[in-house]
Amino acid sequence: MERTKSLRRWAVLCAALMLPVLVGCSGFFPPINNGGGGGTATGDYVYVANGSRSSIGGLSISTTTTTSTAGVTTNTGKLSSISGLPFAAGYVPQSMVVTPNNAFLYVGGTSTISLYIINANGTLSAPSTGAQQVVVFAPSMAVSPDGQWLIALDGTTQQLDIFQINSSTGALTAAAGSPATYTVPSGTWIPTSVKVSPNGQLIFAALGTGGDRVFTFNTTTGLAVSNAYLPTGNTQTSDNGYAIDSTSSYLYIARSGVGGGVAVYTIGNGGALVALTASPFAAGSGTYSLVLDSTGTYVYAANRLDGTISGYTIVPATASAQLSLTPLKGSPFASGISVQSLGLDNTGKYLLAAAVGGSPDLTMYSFDITVPGQLDPATSIATDADPAGASTIALTH
Repeated sequence: MERTKSLRRWAVLCAALMLPVLVGCSGFFPPINNGGGGGTATGDYVYVANGSRSSIGGLSISTTTTTSTAGVTTNTGKLSSISGLPFAAGYVPQSMVVTPNNAFLYVGGTSTISLYIINANGTLSAPSTGAQQVVVFAPSMAVSPDGQWLIALDGTTQQLDIFQINSSTGALTAAAGSPATYTVPSGTWIPTSVKVSPNGQLIFAALGTGGDRVFTFNTTTGLAVSNAYLPTGNTQTSDNGYAIDSTSSYLYIARSGVGGGVAVYTIGNGGALVALTASPFAAGSGTYSLVLDSTGTYVYAANRLDGTISGYTIVPATASAQLSLTPLKGSPFASGISVQSLGLDNTGKYLLAAAVGGSPDLTMYSFDITVPGQLDPATSIATDADPAGASTIALTH
């Protein structure tokens, strides 16, 4: 049993980082500043999990405004270093999530979930009791919209590990109904992504060729119940990541392999999923993650195998036609090697993309002012000494 669990850990780890050799997981980052309560950041920050360096990076996002002698004003996106970042975590970071109030950053590793307090200036502090919270292998994590619950997609066992978040300290306590177990009837189970619907009522778990599990979720008790299953229907098709519209009506799935692209489903009662007739919509190779813009007008997909980002206009449903996706002008957009994690900054002005293979590690795009939805490279940066292995990003809200 332990050998099987160990093999599963390393299988998922290699799949997530696409690296032939990874460092060990012993040790944890010591407390910084001996922080106690939540910090609640006031700025616009992005944090990066650097798998190759076993480090946690972080950058401040800002806009520099310049006016030429002719009176033309130009706004340029900027990424600036945050004091103390990156730092050596002492383990391989796999997943990240920032709480809705920007008080805490949780980092999932191959054997632990660690907690860092986000200070007002974006710096990170570990609690005086230490960063390590619980012993769990968490390839992906999400926080419920109300900020009360941390949901970890377990990388060792077919289950969700659910924890109540102490609003003052960020400490984690297992929910009474945790874990929420499930089974995968077909395909290879490779837990990749977990996401909570904006209304807080559903949890979706992407399981590679093992398909997708849907859970109903009680935000009062933290109880999750496996309620629906979506198979990929093909051992060469993998579901990897999600985006959900603000009304919790549509689920967008990053799908790779045979029949890959952006798959779109309507979300019914209890999380029942019904595919749109035209789904999946064509994307690049190895579609891995998704993000919606702040207006819900556009959706972007990271294509890990060809280092691009596909962009689409979301055409709303009408009385006579289903919702559909139309490729944006200029799509797909060039990105870093093995780009696999996307995020939107808290102003809605910038889209950020992390690339495991680097060149560059982190790219920030602005939205073109003349061509709707088009991505314009604003700046790029190394998140640590290359190769950093930037696998996951998490941004303040």
